[in-house]
Amino acid sequence: MSIEYKLSENIPSRDTVLAVGTFDGVHQGHQSLFKLLKEEAESRNLLPNVVTFRNHPREILTPGMNLNYISSLEDRIKLIRGQQIDLITVLDFTRQLSCIKARDFCRLLVRDLRMKGLVVGPDFALGHNREGDIKTLEGIGQEMGFSIKVIEPKLHGEQPIRSRLLRKIISEGGVETASKMLGRPFKLCGVVCKGAGRGASLGFPTANLAIESQLLVPGDGVYATWITVNGQKYKSATSIGTRPTFDSGQRSIESYIMDFECDIYDTTVSLEFMVRIRDELYFEHHEDLIRQMQDDVEQATVILEGNVGCSNVGS
Repeated sequence: MSIEYKLSENIPSRDTVLAVGTFDGVHQGHQSLFKLLKEEAESRNLLPNVVTFRNHPREILTPGMNLNYISSLEDRIKLIRGQQIDLITVLDFTRQLSCIKARDFCRLLVRDLRMKGLVVGPDFALGHNREGDIKTLEGIGQEMGFSIKVIEPKLHGEQPIRSRLLRKIISEGGVETASKMLGRPFKLCGVVCKGAGRGASLGFPTANLAIESQLLVPGDGVYATWITVNGQKYKSATSIGTRPTFDSGQRSIESYIMDFECDIYDTTVSLEFMVRIRDELYFEHHEDLIRQMQDDVEQATVILEGNVGCSNVGS
């Protein structure tokens, strides 16, 4: 489907202010941009509209690259709507789109999305070879009748909050830092599937989570997590890794749900990662593993009971 056809399907009812990007994770930097987008739209009696790409441009521009996403497209749209933005245009980033000149892309946005303003970050660029930097876009805007508003980057400490940095932090297990940058706990959604049953044999039956292959998974280790099952939250301890005590096999996500005994196979659940408790370890004796699991559950309980108010952040 061509970009022209896709945009023509989403013609808004009146003129708009746009934000354009992938917005993976909808982190605090994105949230600040959306706040400015809404303010600009309200001050000019325009509609705020977010144009987001289904896939990341780097996957097209860097052949062979497989990107792990902080959030699925479905969750991304929900999070954007949670910023009180109802008008969202989803585009596939294709090789054809990557070859469109900045001027031609802007012309499409003006014609089909009725763009009168564009809100961007300081390093924003669009068009073939990123030729449409802010200075270039300001010149195009003067010709085509749209304004450019540039927002300062949102910082965590001295670092700008960016999706690429967040992916690195989460992949290394830094879920507490990630939560501060996201403004909510990092979350994974998936379907409970059958595992080897070793957890039950050790007295800690676990829910094994199958997730979309493109989603980002925190680094190996044990985490204090909240799990939501059928709309109800439960305390849980989640292990991510290859189970070195047993077979060092395929990487898995296994959650022990506290005070819970229901059969939830094939149920979609979500995990909120609060604190990383420890590294994944090898135990020579199963008895040592059981003692460690008991300690993990105790630590997770203390952590989660101290973070009850945080479990609903951003929900």
